[in-house]
Amino acid sequence: MTETARIPAPSGPQRHAPATLRNRDAILAVLRGVLPAEGEVLEVASGSGEHCAFLAQALPGLRFQPSDPDPDARASIDAWCAGLPNVAPALALDCLALDGAARALAPWPALRAQAVLCINMVHISPWAATLGLLAGAAAALPAGAPLYLYGPYRQAGQPFAASNAAFDASLRDRNPAWGIRDLEAVAAAAAAQGFGPPAVTPMPANNLSVVFRRA
Repeated sequence: MTETARIPAPSGPQRHAPATLRNRDAILAVLRGVLPAEGEVLEVASGSGEHCAFLAQALPGLRFQPSDPDPDARASIDAWCAGLPNVAPALALDCLALDGAARALAPWPALRAQAVLCINMVHISPWAATLGLLAGAAAALPAGAPLYLYGPYRQAGQPFAASNAAFDASLRDRNPAWGIRDLEAVAAAAAAQGFGPPAVTPMPANNLSVVFRRA
């Protein structure tokens, strides 16, 4: 599946995230080696829904369950994914509804999935949302199943790209609780939820694909 894939032009409730067109093929290339051939994929913080629509068309053997806490985002997701037989209606899931100990503050539904995806959320949300994501994914996934994260991270011993430093500053100006996270801190929080060490793939524009698997 390439940039010529059928993605309708935005209209009505559909939102458009320009970065999707720039990163979706690179993400798909990694996911082809990560996701199972069939089964349920839960996407957390689906945003506009463009990634879900693109991946669902490229990977027809999988069933996608998108989600987002924002009702306008869910309307956009459902509009982008309309007519795709392997995409369910978007769910209202909020990572801030779970704490790092997996105690449900406002419980997610009883979800089961063979993979969990979360693209570009960890840095545009409070740290508590990452802890909630890890807790929710741990509850939803069986042993060996992947949690896939995409976005920019700091890595110990690696130079922090100037573009990422500027992006981090702009995020913290918008909301002091946001910001690019230390990958080692995310990995430690994931380990506390029963995930193994991350497999990391460098991506375009100083992003990373990070895959955790349930131990």
